[in-house]
Amino acid sequence: MVIKSVFLAFIGFGGGIAVGSGFVAFLTVLGIIPRLMQLSKTFCYIRAYEWSVILGAVLGGWVNLKDISFHLSPLLLVPIGAFCGVFVGMLAAALTEVLNVMPILAKRIGMGERLLVILMAIVLGKVLGSLFHWMVYVNQ
Repeated sequence: MVIKSVFLAFIGFGGGIAVGSGFVAFLTVLGIIPRLMQLSKTFCYIRAYEWSVILGAVLGGWVNLKDISFHLSPLLLVPIGAFCGVFVGMLAAALTEVLNVMPILAKRIGMGERLLVILMAIVLGKVLGSLFHWMVYVNQ
């Protein structure tokens, strides 16, 4: 029984190290956080970015392991959801910017001069798709 517990702890620790290394490599190699700071012109908040990533990963993992649920007022959930959406959107925009996906895509499909149209179509599609999901599927 003790050997099984030690083996399980070893596997869990190894998995955590692998996932954590992948996460750090994703943020470091692609330069997501520095590019996000450059786009938003918030270099003075570099410590806040560092601590946000660290605390978000640690607290997110802890909450996930403990299966904790928060019973919050719907009025409080609206700004929390808005901030989460802004974060995910900015992270996706920074990732797209770093990888130069949009300019390459626009050139390949022959719409290099209409890059703004492509970006607006993606943004509006994402917004309308999210609204449709929450209004139709979540309310059932």
